[in-house]
Amino acid sequence: MAHRFTGSMPALVTPFKGGKVDFPALERLVEWQIAEGSRGLVPCGTTGESPTLTIDEHHEIVGRVVEVAAGRVPVIAGAGSNDTATACLHVQEAKKAGADAALVIAPYYNKPNQEGLYQHFRTVAEASDLPIFLYNVPGRTVADILPDTVRRLAQLPNIVGIKDASGDVSRTVQAGIDCPDDFCVLSGSDELTLGMMVSGARGVISVTANVAPRLCAEFVAACERDDWGEGLVLAKRLHTLHLAMFAAPSPAPAKYAMAKMGNLADSEVRLPIVPCTDAEKALVDAALELAGLS
Repeated sequence: MAHRFTGSMPALVTPFKGGKVDFPALERLVEWQIAEGSRGLVPCGTTGESPTLTIDEHHEIVGRVVEVAAGRVPVIAGAGSNDTATACLHVQEAKKAGADAALVIAPYYNKPNQEGLYQHFRTVAEASDLPIFLYNVPGRTVADILPDTVRRLAQLPNIVGIKDASGDVSRTVQAGIDCPDDFCVLSGSDELTLGMMVSGARGVISVTANVAPRLCAEFVAACERDDWGEGLVLAKRLHTLHLAMFAAPSPAPAKYAMAKMGNLADSEVRLPIVPCTDAEKALVDAALELAGLS
């Protein structure tokens, strides 16, 4: 089951216009991503500004992405919360909408221990038969899903993989040792994806793919066919752009770049995220030029 979820998949931005979700722009982004070679779509994650979406917006975005994708690529719906009951609701609604899997972040702010993390994810997994990807990003959540907890969770039938943004590439190898053969590790850090692919990851849920989907898809495809020379060439081409996507709190740099590149989406963000400053825009501009995208 998990092998369906491979390649470069954007953590989709949520386009806004006048404070509202811009659904026509979202539909255009889905079509563009598929045309550019992205192998999956991940709406309502952190890059989609999920903490500032209403419950209704969250579920409508997932439904619209599923509808427009129309089975051409899998949709992994962001479904996390620091409230276990809300995470269960998101997963159940993602299932109703026709999503192929759900991405469930470690509970943020609460600081659960490892048993609390295990029980959270077990409860969410039992709320639906939808395939679940764990999402570990301790830089944002404080709570770190440690390898032994990943091993325990991987024994549950519908926990099929992890988006790993721990910053520790060796955990990819550890998951390959600890977890079932079909357990799917996806990189959650663009700049570490080359090392994670060498170590056994099967793809990336990418911020940069919002801006450079074709390049990101070509990079991961080179890694998949063990063409590490070409992979390194493309990794170098993309590296500065990866870093520039965090020149300011994400997704402000990605949205600025997308607006600059042809009005793919407006640069509007929701508080507490604010637009890029002129200095931050200059960093993004330089990175786009280095990547050959300006």
